Amino acid sequence: MRLLVLSDIHANLEALEACLEAAPEYDQVFNLGDIVGYGADPNAVTARSRELGSVFVRGNHDKACSGVSNLNDFNPIAGLAALWTRQRLIPQHLEFLRELPHGPIAPMENLQLVHGSPRDEDEYILLASDAYAMLGQTSVPLVFFGHTHVQRCFLLEPDGGPGKSLLPAPKLARGLQTVRLELNTGTKYLINPGSVGQPRDNDPRAAFLLYNTEENSITFYRAPYDIATAQKKIISAGLPERLAARLAEGR
Repeated sequence: MRLLVLSDIHANLEALEACLEAAPEYDQVFNLGDIVGYGADPNAVTARSRELGSVFVRGNHDKACSGVSNLNDFNPIAGLAALWTRQRLIPQHLEFLRELPHGPIAPMENLQLVHGSPRDEDEYILLASDAYAMLGQTSVPLVFFGHTHVQRCFLLEPDGGPGKSLLPAPKLARGLQTVRLELNTGTKYLINPGSVGQPRDNDPRAAFLLYNTEENSITFYRAPYDIATAQKKIISAGLPERLAARLAEGR
């Protein structure tokens, strides 16, 4: 199977459509959460996400924007965006977001999907040491996670050696970029596809990946999109201007 893995779309319709246009043929979509929050198109992005597939885990913004959780852990800008989103989501999308499953989920025997981490759906895995400890505890060889908005792969090989961290280095300042990685039997992987709608690795291009189960490989993608239009929508909606500015900065 060819599995399209998306995460952290954050109501950015332009970025989502650019990813879908850049993606090769796929059989199913795995969505790692944070469909909404920050961006100006929560209803359109939720509708599009629901059209694409049925395999989801919830993100912290999905919970906050639908009223499942409070805003105590959100900074003021994120909190304002969540309240704005909650007021504009139509009832059927609010209900859909409220019912998204708590991760981890296991749509296939060899993998798990989480938003934050396998032990806490809201945990940020940023440090390599935390990732290696997590891999040492997991019972499956492959975990896809989001939440950090950083496209990255952590791995532990079966020989007990030190873990490795792979950060797909941008080869192009612009344009479509792909980086393919073959997965080895016996090695454990913790993989972040990056953020579709709000990357934070200093590359403003939208990020996603394709997992090919037959080839046992993943391919990281970076796709350019119409950032200016997404920014104009945010400003026109009355959302904080910082949310627009950071799209061009990729952080």
